[in-house]
Amino acid sequence: MSANEIPDELWRKILEIGVKSSTFSYKDLCCVSISSRRLCRLSSDDSLWLLLLFIDFPNHIDSSASSSQSDTKFIYRTRFEREKERKVAAYRRALLRKESEVSEWGRRIGELETRFSEEAERLEATSKEFSDLQKIRQASVALNVWQPEVVRGRQKQMVEQNAVPVEGRLRTLEMEMKLCKQQIMGVNRALREVKRRFDMAKKELESMKYHPLRDYKSSIRSGDQLSNAKRKKLKTSFNGKFKNISCLDSAKAVRAKNPAIHKNKGKVFYSESE
Repeated sequence: MSANEIPDELWRKILEIGVKSSTFSYKDLCCVSISSRRLCRLSSDDSLWLLLLFIDFPNHIDSSASSSQSDTKFIYRTRFEREKERKVAAYRRALLRKESEVSEWGRRIGELETRFSEEAERLEATSKEFSDLQKIRQASVALNVWQPEVVRGRQKQMVEQNAVPVEGRLRTLEMEMKLCKQQIMGVNRALREVKRRFDMAKKELESMKYHPLRDYKSSIRSGDQLSNAKRKKLKTSFNGKFKNISCLDSAKAVRAKNPAIHKNKGKVFYSESE
């Protein structure tokens, strides 16, 4: 039995069972409708599209939709386009939120890096001052010991130029250095965490922006460019080989007209290699 011999009632039952069991979607009905005029008429039945309307949009069904005299397929298309616009708007809002999140993590990374560099410069300045005060304390201790006058004069000048108490300032600088190191460690931990979240948000944004058709087209273009480059390379190499072969043929022709005979150890060799 061919498909044309199947009665319309059986086709309607098949389509109805497919829609009720969620095997047939609106795409399947549209594909069936373009296969033949008969199936186009059967797939456009209002009862099928009313079932799809109840299945796909259960929250948007009202009594006027089922009792109205308008085309059910047109109602389904209207609801579908409205739902599509709603999903596109929600996607754009989610994309904007994710982009703002990525920019916020980037801003925090910049702030933490600036703070890290400031703390590092502060630690370096404190360490330099601590080292200078240690030298002054050593010079003040060395004044109590006999030394040459030149060395003693330099140390005395160093001690006299210092106007702050050495011991108290050294303890303060030591505590400040410890505090700077703790601050640097905390900022470094926070910076690693923020960078991890920044990379995670960036990957999520890339996955949200991923579009298989666009990426497929770009990959096709890149593949065509590579194939064109390979084709050009093969063409140039073939032309080079052809030129070399033509040069060899011309050289052989010249040697065939004027054979050069070389004698070496009683043997005769022609210039042509056999």
